[in-house]
Amino acid sequence: MQLKTLLFISHTPSENTAILANSCMAAIDSFTEDLIITHKSSGDVVSQDVLACDGLLLATTENIGYMAGLTKDLFDRCYYEWLGTTDGLPTAVYIRAGLDGTATSRAISQIASGLSWRLIRPPLILKGDYIQQFEEQVAELGGAFSAGLESGLF
Repeated sequence: MQLKTLLFISHTPSENTAILANSCMAAIDSFTEDLIITHKSSGDVVSQDVLACDGLLLATTENIGYMAGLTKDLFDRCYYEWLGTTDGLPTAVYIRAGLDGTATSRAISQIASGLSWRLIRPPLILKGDYIQQFEEQVAELGGAFSAGLESGLF
């Protein structure tokens, strides 16, 4: 059996977003045994990282009503290299939004659609003041996605 690779791209500009990424990683680690996990920040990802993965988990913040600039930069740099070569890529997304998250969710969903990626569920939007429940929500998303990827569900 060939091992699958999960790429977790996270934008963590604050202590709270770093806690979320750590909660997600801990769940991924606890729910999988035979999955290669690569965790990178948005600014460190190169096109080949996505081309080489079997599943993508993307975490971003919402800034000024849109995805974080480094997340947008990632798509700006790599979109055309992924177009037509990553069709069907299972993808999960969570967004830390202080206010609404709707525009970021819509933009990422449209980009994923343009790339023919398969969102396993609508983006998880963590909006409003930070609450500990956010950590549980990202852990559930990361754990379920990684277990499903490892088992061949996605």
